[in-house]
Amino acid sequence: MSEESLPRDAGPEHADALPEYAERVLEVAELIPPGRVMTYGDVAEWLEQGGPRQVGRVMALYGGAVPWWRVVRADGALLPGHELRALDHYRAEGTPLKEASRAAEGHLPRLDMRRARWDGGERADGHT
Repeated sequence: MSEESLPRDAGPEHADALPEYAERVLEVAELIPPGRVMTYGDVAEWLEQGGPRQVGRVMALYGGAVPWWRVVRADGALLPGHELRALDHYRAEGTPLKEASRAAEGHLPRLDMRRARWDGGERADGHT
C-alpha cells in the first residue's frame, strides 16, 4: 500500500512534512487514555475520513512516536510482530485482557474489547 491509498488531502505540502491525514490520526492516538483502545475503524470514524486500512497504514509508517499499542485490530488480537511489547504496555496501563486458551497460538491473551474499547466520549479540548 502506498501513500496513494491515503485520503486525497493526505499528501505532504513539503517533502519532509508529515501528511495532514497522518497528523490527524496520530493526534487521535494520543487522545486515547491509558488502559483504553480504539480500533483502526474507530479512528477513521472519529476523523470522518479514510478507513481502517488507511489508519493502519499511517500507524505502520508514522506511529512509533505515539502510543501505538492503543490503536488495535477490532478482534482484539495483539499486533503481529509486536505482541510482547504491546502486552507490556497493556499490563502496565491495566488494559483489560482476555487470557488465552491453551489452544491459542503462542498462548497470548487478547484485548477484552468490550471493556477496553474507548468511544471517545471524553473528547479532549481542541479536537478538530
